[in-house]
Amino acid sequence: MRLPASLLLAALALAACSTTPPRATQPVNVKILAINDFHGNLKPPRGGIRIKDPADASKAIDVPAGGSEHLATAVAQLRARNANHIFVAAGDLIGASPLLSALFHDEPTIDSLGLMGLEASAVGNHEFDHGAAELLRMQKGGCHPGDGCKGPQPFKGASFKYLAASTFDAGSGQTIFPSYHVKRFEGIPVAFIGLTLKDTPNIVVPSGVAGLRFDDEAATVNKLVPELQRQGIAAIVVLIHEGGFPTGEYNDCPGISGAIVDIVMKLDKAVDLVVSGHTHKAYNCRIDGRLVTSGDKYGTIVSEIDIVLDPKSGKVIQARADNVIVRTDRFNKDPAQTQLIAVYEQLAAPLAKRVVGKIGAPLTRDESPAGEMPIGQVVADAQLAATRAAADGGAQIALMNPGGLRANLTAAADGAVRYEDLFAVQPFYNNLVTLSLTGAQIVQVLEQQWLNQPRPRILQVSKGFAYAWDSARPVGQRVVPGSVTLDGKPLEATAIYRVTVNSFLADGGDNFSTFKQGREPRTGAMDVDAFEQFLARRAQGESVALDRVRRLN
Repeated sequence: MRLPASLLLAALALAACSTTPPRATQPVNVKILAINDFHGNLKPPRGGIRIKDPADASKAIDVPAGGSEHLATAVAQLRARNANHIFVAAGDLIGASPLLSALFHDEPTIDSLGLMGLEASAVGNHEFDHGAAELLRMQKGGCHPGDGCKGPQPFKGASFKYLAASTFDAGSGQTIFPSYHVKRFEGIPVAFIGLTLKDTPNIVVPSGVAGLRFDDEAATVNKLVPELQRQGIAAIVVLIHEGGFPTGEYNDCPGISGAIVDIVMKLDKAVDLVVSGHTHKAYNCRIDGRLVTSGDKYGTIVSEIDIVLDPKSGKVIQARADNVIVRTDRFNKDPAQTQLIAVYEQLAAPLAKRVVGKIGAPLTRDESPAGEMPIGQVVADAQLAATRAAADGGAQIALMNPGGLRANLTAAADGAVRYEDLFAVQPFYNNLVTLSLTGAQIVQVLEQQWLNQPRPRILQVSKGFAYAWDSARPVGQRVVPGSVTLDGKPLEATAIYRVTVNSFLADGGDNFSTFKQGREPRTGAMDVDAFEQFLARRAQGESVALDRVRRLN
């Protein structure tokens, strides 16, 4: 027996109604939870997060925070406040990771974030540290092509979606990942566009971005807006791995500068909310009338964002945010995360727990007014020591980029430093490269500390090398003439000097393009290996005097 057409259509309509919830008739409250720059910190980072002392605003205190065990609990508790929720990220979830994650090619971090319920993330620049093919493996799964399966089970890949609206395969012209993710809340769609910063090729080793094209951030988003609107989507959130430098505390924004400001000002007015990252800063801002957030780094903050959707237009009619510190004393450890970490800690222990030296006091990343860091000075000395011999490169100077120093070097109560402590400081595992540069080229390198930089990148310098810079002088002329010396003698413009840097800088990373002009390159030891050898010989109580770089004005 055949049903009449009218009855068949009615049956189909009824079936559709049973699977697709009706659109809301009242305003819909949605909770968006966001993180950025997790960088594989499965365990709470040393120092936690630094904030103003509530008891004395003139002082700062370190609050223990972060790590996947506490982050998972925080996300679960915040998510429970609203059935309409989503957990998203603004990139750099992996890369520059501590040994516990890096030793296993960041597979533990991908699994950890999946356990937390992460749904979508922008791709950050550090996701490209090992190239597009490795990033695709992070999404799709499979054993590492070189090391095979090192974890407790074959790697299944990310359960969340990576988004890369502005990153294209140069050959096919297609984005390497989807441009956006759409989720419906009581029938109302919200689009999440994910993208990384256009300057990614300048801050990633060339091999990591080979064959890729990175387009302008705002232009990319604006091109997608009409496409989303044709689908009936009026609520648009941007997840972008680019950020700014605030002047306030972690949950306010009396002032902000940096690339994110210009990007937001150029965005189509249809964009309602921007979740940002990259600068490792926390802020809760309004830029051009739109909410813009960032959650510090290493899982120390979850941005709890509440929006209200209009049931008729589908537009965002309200948006507010609260940057919640993931305090280790307020959020208990999540058992599933604890179990995951324990498995990998057991596998990593033989290497991670090996004692490599002793220090009398922590070597910190705290900068002097001139930009020197205790840890930076020691690392530069280690690199010089590893390449000073003629057979190792004949280095006279070593220079270290501050972005390659990711943590303070701390020790156990007896001063013992373990391999995992060294790796936390230098997680990139770069080769050292010794180059021939003229004195004039070295001065050019020093001037590039301020040229085309989001903020000054003061290189850390080895013992015997010194110079002064004047903040009142124009960019490109800040190095005080005649102040650059080696072993107390002025650098000669035409003389040739042997300079050691890591392979990232040697390739012109961080916009230090002059290094690419270096001649007679000699590839040496890995940076963290040089650090280990130096620390084994260094006296435990040896002090650090930050007197190699002087600042005027």
